[in-house]
Amino acid sequence: MSELTEDTPVRDLLVRMTADSVDASDLDTRTLMLVRLAALVAVDAPPVSYLMNLEAAAGSGLDADTVADVLAAVAPIVGTSRVVAASAGIAKSLAMEVAVAVVDAEEQNEA
Repeated sequence: MSELTEDTPVRDLLVRMTADSVDASDLDTRTLMLVRLAALVAVDAPPVSYLMNLEAAAGSGLDADTVADVLAAVAPIVGTSRVVAASAGIAKSLAMEVAVAVVDAEEQNEA
């Protein structure tokens, strides 16, 4: 298990918790990420939670169509407002990811 860094101790802890959760489950990675996405919608998670989980899901074959399928599947259970909020949260998380990539690229160019 990796050690916490001084720069991002909370993020590092959350990454470790996510990794431990994956290790503790017998679900395949794709199914686990689908379940996690549905749970995020159900709890009205903030955009950063989507960002962390969608980053983790990147290698599991989750694509935009699959995310939309999950939102459609949980809509009758969680309600329209949660699905709309989740859609906005996912969009904001993607915007955050782009913004971070731009800053990283600018820092690389300055170095």
